[in-house]
Amino acid sequence: MADLERNKANVKAFYELAFTGGQPREAVERYVGTSYTQHNPHVANGTEGFIAYFERMAKEYPDKSIRFVRTMAEGDLVMVHTHQVWQGSDDYASMDIFRCDADGKIVEHWDVLQIIPSEMAHENGMF
Repeated sequence: MADLERNKANVKAFYELAFTGGQPREAVERYVGTSYTQHNPHVANGTEGFIAYFERMAKEYPDKSIRFVRTMAEGDLVMVHTHQVWQGSDDYASMDIFRCDADGKIVEHWDVLQIIPSEMAHENGMF
């Protein structure tokens, strides 16, 4: 059985270090396993693709931030629901799913992002 709390903590630390901290290479070194399969169509597969993408994002959006709204884990999967703020751009609601190996290292990632609209057909919000 996977250590769910360890996996959730690793995913959040990875996300914060790479995304908000602007240190994707260090995030990979600390939290990614021997392989990394990427499903985001804008990010190249593997660790070097991830590092290149988020190094560019760190330069273009140095003040971006993330707020974890929900974090759930089941088996070897961790899902995070976040509010992302990109200065000079739109805010996003995101859902990311990470698969962890037996040691709690991240080995696979899927995500979907949605711009938070200024108007909605209801008052429930995105979070």
